Amino acid sequence: MFPKPTILVIPGAFGLPEWYDSIVNPIAAHGYSIQAIKLPSVASTKEVAPEEGPAPTMYDDAAFIAAEVSKLADEGQDVLLLAHSYGGVPTTQSTKGLSKEERQQEGKKGRIVRLAYLTSLVPALGQSAASVLAGAPPQQTLGFKIDESGWMTHSDLPRSARICFSDLPQAEGEAWIQKFTRHSALSFPSELTHAGYKDIPVSYLICTEDLCIPVEVQREEVAMMERESGRKVDVTEIKADHIPIAGKPEMVVEWILDVLSKM
Repeated sequence: MFPKPTILVIPGAFGLPEWYDSIVNPIAAHGYSIQAIKLPSVASTKEVAPEEGPAPTMYDDAAFIAAEVSKLADEGQDVLLLAHSYGGVPTTQSTKGLSKEERQQEGKKGRIVRLAYLTSLVPALGQSAASVLAGAPPQQTLGFKIDESGWMTHSDLPRSARICFSDLPQAEGEAWIQKFTRHSALSFPSELTHAGYKDIPVSYLICTEDLCIPVEVQREEVAMMERESGRKVDVTEIKADHIPIAGKPEMVVEWILDVLSKM
């Protein structure tokens, strides 16, 4: 019996760690070590802090994830990276040197054992989050305001609520959007230079009602990963919107437990 992997949840754009408690707490109750982390590209507040400089890039996020994984791996722990939305991009970028083969070559035990994408952006090499989303229908495109330092906020809260939280009543969706702080606009054009899915097994939860990352985009990402890796992606589909941790967390928990049961 292999020891249970540690799970790191990588939030989406604007995503604070505590928003993922709806999936973190139930998985922890099953005896797993799991935590959501805060990416550098996600600001803590809506207000600009005096010490903040230029907004971080996707590469800053990837370096932060890699550092968190390295600490766990160096303790001998195996790690499952669970990425949501934008989080799929820095997660994919972050895995260099942390796969099973690479760690074994260095005589090290801990490593990343699986990438689990929750309706995520997963670019091909040379692509970015922005280029993956470029083909989204105009009516499903979010609007943002960007300040002089490169931090962006939602410019049309009702529209964002309809697109991101289509499973929820409009008022509940807008209440969620009100919690959003700021996200780095500089993170979206950063191009992928390392494709972790080529070296590490992948699971993907397709949300068929996602209006932010259309289901056709999600399925093409899966097909691309299978072409590039030469391996099948473990795919599950559910009828849910872009942020099912709010509207249908129990379905996400069921998926995570299913992924873990196959490891």
